[in-house]
Amino acid sequence: MSDQSSAGGRGNPDTPSEKPQHFIQQIIRKDLESGQTAKVVTRFPPEPNGYLHIGHAKSICLNFGMAAEFGGDCHLRFDDTNPEKESEEYVNAIKADVQWLGFQWAGDVRYTSDYFEQLHKWALHLIREGKAYVCDLSPDEAREYRGTLTEPGRDSPYRDRSVEENLTLFEKMRLGEFDEGSCALRAKIDMAAPNINLRDPIIYRIKKAHHHHTGDIWSIYPSYDFAHGQSDALEGVTHSICTLEFEDHRPLYNWFIENLPVPTAPRQYEFARLNINYTVTSKRKLRQLVDEEHVDGWDDPRMPTISGMRRRGYPPEALRNFCTAIGVTRSDSVVDVGMLEYAVRDHLDKNAPRAMCVLDPLKVTLTNYEADRTEEMRAPGHPNRDDFNERVLPFTQTLFIEREDFREEANKKYKRLVLGKRVRLRNAYVIEADEAIKNEQGEVIEVRARVIEGTLGNDPADGVKPKGVIHWVSATHHLSCEVRQYDRLFNDPSPDSGGKDFLQAINPESLRVLNNCKAEISLANARVGDHFQFERSGYFCLDSRYSTLEKPVFNRTIELRDTWAKIQNQ
Repeated sequence: MSDQSSAGGRGNPDTPSEKPQHFIQQIIRKDLESGQTAKVVTRFPPEPNGYLHIGHAKSICLNFGMAAEFGGDCHLRFDDTNPEKESEEYVNAIKADVQWLGFQWAGDVRYTSDYFEQLHKWALHLIREGKAYVCDLSPDEAREYRGTLTEPGRDSPYRDRSVEENLTLFEKMRLGEFDEGSCALRAKIDMAAPNINLRDPIIYRIKKAHHHHTGDIWSIYPSYDFAHGQSDALEGVTHSICTLEFEDHRPLYNWFIENLPVPTAPRQYEFARLNINYTVTSKRKLRQLVDEEHVDGWDDPRMPTISGMRRRGYPPEALRNFCTAIGVTRSDSVVDVGMLEYAVRDHLDKNAPRAMCVLDPLKVTLTNYEADRTEEMRAPGHPNRDDFNERVLPFTQTLFIEREDFREEANKKYKRLVLGKRVRLRNAYVIEADEAIKNEQGEVIEVRARVIEGTLGNDPADGVKPKGVIHWVSATHHLSCEVRQYDRLFNDPSPDSGGKDFLQAINPESLRVLNNCKAEISLANARVGDHFQFERSGYFCLDSRYSTLEKPVFNRTIELRDTWAKIQNQ
């Protein structure tokens, strides 16, 4: 999939691909070469009834990517045919997600509701052709008449109403004269069809609900199956790309196209949806997590929503690279979430500036360093990038180090600060620990140490080398901050499979809040959207919701290494 940022892309279809093409690329290329398609038009058609998740990211990258690669257009169209569950909040969130991923739709945002008048006219056309009828069966009765996968359905007793009666009844439906559920407009196809979707499907139902886009004009709304293909036709969509669960709906998609005077004839193609372990992507279950406050909203950094991943600090480039890496096939499979995490680490390792932040501070006093002295230590913004600005680190008599980086006694495997031993402070001096100061509970509250002179950029002259390297910040020149350490939301690789209660699989350690962290002063300039590697700790970003100038909040995007499997196997 293309990494271009414009959906109305200007890619060259004649440029040979360096990698083998997936089946949709092959279809599109063949259609262009044969002249069957003059210009590629795809669409991304979300229903605005929730926030987009990682599975939608794959569809976004595919639809927008194909348009960009082959010099076509991709439309953003909201499938807003179910007013009870839809809202402008979701519309705005979806638009923001698409743009954050790096794509821009062609022309204006489109809505299925923009076509309600035309869809209504086409419903009348089917009635006049004797191919649609108003059915008074209740929902329960309609299910009974529909049959099963192994038994044919039965004709509705209302199937043979006259055209005139159906037109009259449908008009009364439109005017709101009937109650919800009392009747519906159905296509007259074949109640004995092996494909259950062709057994006289509902194409209009009564819904007396306010619509976020059209207001209270309509009392009837088209079904997804009726609206989707016709909206594609109205927009000139050439390749209607959707996931495999719509494969059985394709004959119905084609039936409507063939039986209506549509301006164009789009074709539907299906690919395997993204299934990823340690994750749930059901909108119902995601909404349950939000409504029952198991998480902090749709954009909680533990959620698999695009907004949640954005807030957590996942770069959009990493998501696009991940979607490219997993490929496009027609075979359902489960992708290891480790592939996504690898894509995030790989991008951040190459692009995130470095910084030092002490998460659990322990005070260190350098007894041979003047109290009023401050040196400016220099550190690279990135070890492998000359285009990153150098950092200035104030060095003073009192410092903070990680509590776990000091022990009074330790074996040879411990490569940090020990009483009577030496360690190097990253980008600064070698120090030697002399004394541990404890409180009444016997807890170490301060370490007294000495600077080994002449070790700025050099090994000690006496030949006694330091045991390791640790990070630090000045105790008088630093940024106090909160750090939120996020982990996977679920500790079960298949949290909702086999009828399991997915709530029982919530990882109780998925969020740990640290309130007394000390970061290098350069992070005072951090902005939402910036990414950092806190040296030796992980990758972090400024939280978009809770950060303030007085108390910045940094979210851990991901650890430096994958420790999950190791922890789970302990």
